[in-house]
Amino acid sequence: LGEAKNLPTYPGPNKMRDCYCTVNLDQEEVFRTKIVEKSLCPFYGEDFYCEIPRTFRHLSFYIFDRDVFRRDSIIGKVAIQKEDLQKYHNRDTWFQLQHVDADSEVQGKVHLELRLSEVITDTGVVCHKLATRVLECQGLPIVNGQCDPYATVTLAGPSRQTKVKKKTNNPHFDEVFYFEVTRPSSYNKKSHFDIEDVDEVDKMEIRVDLWNASNLKFGDEFLGELRLPLKFLRQSSSYEAWYFLQPRDNGNKSLKPDDLGSLRLNVVYTEDHVFSSDYYSPLRDVLLKSADVEPVSASAAHILGEVCREKQEAAIPLVRLFLHYGRIVPFISAIANAEVKRTQDPNTIFRGNSLTSKCIDETMKLAGMHYLQVTLKPIIDEICQVHKPCEIDPVKLKDGENLENNRENLRQYVDRIFTVITKSGVSCPTVMCDIFFSLRESAAKRFQDDLDVRYTAVSSFIFLRFFAPAILSPNLFQLTPHHPDPQTSRTLTLISKTIQTLGSLSKSKSANFKESYMATFYDYFNEQKYADAVKNFLDLISSSGRRDHKSIEQPILLKEGFMIKRAQGRKRFGMKNFKKRWFRLTNHEFTYQKSKGDHPLCSIPIENILAVERLEEESFKMKNMFQVIQPERRVLYIQANNCVEAKDWIDILTKVSQCNKKRLTVYHPSAYLNGHWLCCKATADNTPGCTPCTGGLPANIQLDIDGDRETERIYSLFNLYMPKLEKMQEACGSKSVYDGPEEEEYSTFIIDDPKETYKTLRLIIEGVGTLEQEHAQYKRDKFKKTKYGSQEHPIGDKSFQTYIRQQSEISAHSI
Repeated sequence: LGEAKNLPTYPGPNKMRDCYCTVNLDQEEVFRTKIVEKSLCPFYGEDFYCEIPRTFRHLSFYIFDRDVFRRDSIIGKVAIQKEDLQKYHNRDTWFQLQHVDADSEVQGKVHLELRLSEVITDTGVVCHKLATRVLECQGLPIVNGQCDPYATVTLAGPSRQTKVKKKTNNPHFDEVFYFEVTRPSSYNKKSHFDIEDVDEVDKMEIRVDLWNASNLKFGDEFLGELRLPLKFLRQSSSYEAWYFLQPRDNGNKSLKPDDLGSLRLNVVYTEDHVFSSDYYSPLRDVLLKSADVEPVSASAAHILGEVCREKQEAAIPLVRLFLHYGRIVPFISAIANAEVKRTQDPNTIFRGNSLTSKCIDETMKLAGMHYLQVTLKPIIDEICQVHKPCEIDPVKLKDGENLENNRENLRQYVDRIFTVITKSGVSCPTVMCDIFFSLRESAAKRFQDDLDVRYTAVSSFIFLRFFAPAILSPNLFQLTPHHPDPQTSRTLTLISKTIQTLGSLSKSKSANFKESYMATFYDYFNEQKYADAVKNFLDLISSSGRRDHKSIEQPILLKEGFMIKRAQGRKRFGMKNFKKRWFRLTNHEFTYQKSKGDHPLCSIPIENILAVERLEEESFKMKNMFQVIQPERRVLYIQANNCVEAKDWIDILTKVSQCNKKRLTVYHPSAYLNGHWLCCKATADNTPGCTPCTGGLPANIQLDIDGDRETERIYSLFNLYMPKLEKMQEACGSKSVYDGPEEEEYSTFIIDDPKETYKTLRLIIEGVGTLEQEHAQYKRDKFKKTKYGSQEHPIGDKSFQTYIRQQSEISAHSI
């Protein structure tokens, strides 16, 4: 989420607005930025990443103006259809904000059955009757925390209405309405349906509207509508299908598009269609052998780095795959060793954006997240909350600020952060230490005359690419929920620069700074004790005998935030009502308290979590609920704020409790209410569960990844860059045939051994070709089996319509 510009002015003397932006799946909010005050061009600069846990039609972004006294008002929105996300993939785009009104805010689908039948009257005249059966709806929006939906059905006259279904956004109606469509002219009873000409039926349409029954005086809220012409019933008298609800025809009466300003977004959307594991064996085997291939530049993983446009897109799935199979250390050691051999100057070691550096960055991000939380989070939280002035540039000083005081504030912060980092060696994850040991050995062997290179090879990662960026942008490393405000951001920039220089161990450090005020400030730290502390820390995290010290393990905060929980009925006559509480999860316990920082009201040790599972909506008519099951069948029912957060909590709670000895194998997906379990109707509250527990996530980071999905991602990349793979094959041929000057177009690839590289390329191209055929066959089979109008692909599903068009073009082409 970048920035907004030219928002409409506030209709008051001030004219400025206090705005925030939300990210929504359809209309369900899954993320909210911080509020930018007094601006019509707010800058957010915030990143949000999530696994999307459900189907959706639009990815929407709303800009709100905060109102202290009333409900926040919506300024405008950007709604991107799911099938259009690929158009904007990974590039900054300015979107015009669209007008928002209740008639255009629609999500969900409805299941209908229509039957047009001819009825012969006593006099032998034929008339037509229409039966409309409203079966159910799914995925309706939640309005002000709940949804009490009902449907109205209209055909050229007064509408008929279903019963209101309380507190559900997946209502089951199963109600039938009958309409007389044509009647004989002799029929004398007054009726609204006086169409006598059967041809007129074709011009009629049945309309189904969904509403949320509101207790407010403003009336019921519109949820979506469906208009169906009756002429399609002429071919077949009975028709049953699912339909996407649509906005009202007048729901697009928007203002001029430039009235509301615009929003800059960069959306990265990937969708992987993953087969079962055996499909990937050939390609996966070639990839996993990469560490053992001599030379490593002839390996499949190295080749992926060579053909990808950016090394980062190759590094992410490679690191995850090798972590999953426990092969990350030998792989990184092999590619790092090859890079060190190509490096001429020890001062430039690991300074480029090579495959090695990108892979190590990615490994540190995955394996070192908890390490950062323990080391930096407490002090970064303090810096963000206390707002001590730390500006040391005389030109930027504010009125009333004292340069010496600011320098002292900054010096204290740098000293504290430097101390926590250099004393954290024993907490550094084993996988990182093993990689650093390998880097140190390679560098020392290559540059034997340079005694410092064993330190700079490691510090260029741990300080330059791990701690310094985490201090500079704590929100990107999950240390803060939002981008810091400008003053805090400036303080963190100054700390980050100083820490980076302290960790670099360069000889003349003051010369590293372009700004004279930074050089002056750095004089505080030009003492040998700082260099010694850095060396001791680097020695500890890159020594081969170093392993995790479990004995000194301290609680690591994994996740926290407000959720709503149901009282557990500890008091005999206590009310089992729902209350908002601040939840906190560490690797030791799961607690909740009234608000952040209070004494815990309840603490559940991790070993007492026997299962964490979703709770069916029918239990309490509430969405996004899950249950934490404890000994003696005690259950804590919790509601998260949205579907993304619910998935995150379930995943992380499952992960920390995965190794508990008494984990359950079965559970009840619904609650025990009114004397019985809603799911299996058993009456005893201690009845064992009726549904197998989900497998959950393994507790080890090396396994907390889907290896098949990462292989599918790598296949997609190889497929995308197939022309480059073929060009690389040509380059191998030309190199082995002519040992003369290299042709210009082939010089972009690193090819140390043409024969070995050619062999690997052949295996890659074969593996990718086989998978491509499997995908094509699967699509053809799915195309034959899938029915348009089914629950998976309701009528109005544009992505499926596009898919049908593509498939029919392919089949016509093959004929």
